[in-house]
Amino acid sequence: MQLDLMTIFFQPLHLLASTTETADSSLVLASVLLSLVVVYFASKLGGELSNRIGLPPVLGELVGGVVVGVSALHLLVFGDAETSSSVIMQFLTFTGSLSPEAANSVFHAQSEVISVLAELGVIILLFEIGLESNLKDLLSVGLQATVVAFVGVVVPFAAGTAGLMLIFGVGAVPAIFAGAALTATSIGITSRVLSELGRLNSKEGQIILGAAVIDDVLGIIVLAVVASLAKDGAVDVGKVIYLIFSAAGFLVGAIALGNFFNKSFVAVVNVLKTRGELILPAFIFAFLMAYFAASIQLEAILGSFAAGLVLEETEKRKELQQQIIPIADMLVPIFFVTVGAKTDLSVLNPAIPSNREGLIMAIFLVTVAILGKLVTGFSVFGKEKINRLAIGVGMIPRGEVGLVFLGIGSSVGILTKPLEAAIIVMVIVTTFLAPPFLRIVFPDPEPAALSNTAENP
Repeated sequence: MQLDLMTIFFQPLHLLASTTETADSSLVLASVLLSLVVVYFASKLGGELSNRIGLPPVLGELVGGVVVGVSALHLLVFGDAETSSSVIMQFLTFTGSLSPEAANSVFHAQSEVISVLAELGVIILLFEIGLESNLKDLLSVGLQATVVAFVGVVVPFAAGTAGLMLIFGVGAVPAIFAGAALTATSIGITSRVLSELGRLNSKEGQIILGAAVIDDVLGIIVLAVVASLAKDGAVDVGKVIYLIFSAAGFLVGAIALGNFFNKSFVAVVNVLKTRGELILPAFIFAFLMAYFAASIQLEAILGSFAAGLVLEETEKRKELQQQIIPIADMLVPIFFVTVGAKTDLSVLNPAIPSNREGLIMAIFLVTVAILGKLVTGFSVFGKEKINRLAIGVGMIPRGEVGLVFLGIGSSVGILTKPLEAAIIVMVIVTTFLAPPFLRIVFPDPEPAALSNTAENP
């Protein structure tokens, strides 16, 4: 998802303008509003149901998107599909007496607008993740967590990429992208379960959480590299090296300049007295960082993540974290629901012979995703009486981070439908399996652990 900001913001306007030649532009707005109603309803219902059964709400948003999308109800359909397949467009065509040409124009304009909102959602999401990632914690987790994180990125990435290319004949760039999706670890899911078990402050818990945070940083760098490669559709070793050093240098440089910028940011915010005095300067900084990242052929999300890391160090971080929540609540669900809506799970139907390869591919990715993280526990050294299996299990869930990879791969159009569906199955299965597996591999919590958790919720 190499974001060309001019294209992102002006192409939809061009489409909206061209639409008015064949249909009332109010119908474009009407189709966007109906689409957002579907998005928010699916995200809320899915999130609530997911939360009730002890799973992260974001997984429910994904499943909700699958239900309202091309896999089931066809309420939310995008421009690469037939206009007639969209229930919303059928409704507008009937009520507005649209000609086929006008309906097609409205449909494509609506698809572009929703896609742009989804792109903004993922930029906001990575900014929010950066705000929640404490730099001091990253630097203090120690060598053990760093080794676990490194193994948890390299093993599944290498095994997944090589397996897809050698076994299934997948092209280099989509195989690399799918391999990158296997590197993620959802810190939110694991930390919640560890807290419930009274193991958050155990040696295993600290290593898992530290490694998961480092995983996120490494994963975002990997994502920036592979998404940039996707633009050319081929692997250039020289460009890979350039992108790796550029991504790492950009992140380190942004953090290094953080202390200087922090003081300037706080000083500016303290002078402003009108509404939005904190959130708007923060977004200006985040969007500028996203632009700078895109301008050097990296992902815009790397810039917004770096902006979040920098602003997390300011005295305004708590207030900023609170203010960004309602904005994220509006835009981020659009991203996750559209990811699910675009995924056609029918390609995994084993009754159709041509689909069986995609189903086998999904089984392969799930296997690599689980085993690739289980081995991380056995990379811990110099520690006696430590539950290595629990560490490996704690690294398994992909959750929202895996969905970010999937969404970006889908947006740049390099993933085939079977591979896209296989990745979404991998994310769902690993997210579902991790909580019960953690409860199995950890024995009953000790009273002291429970009391510590109660004192430090």
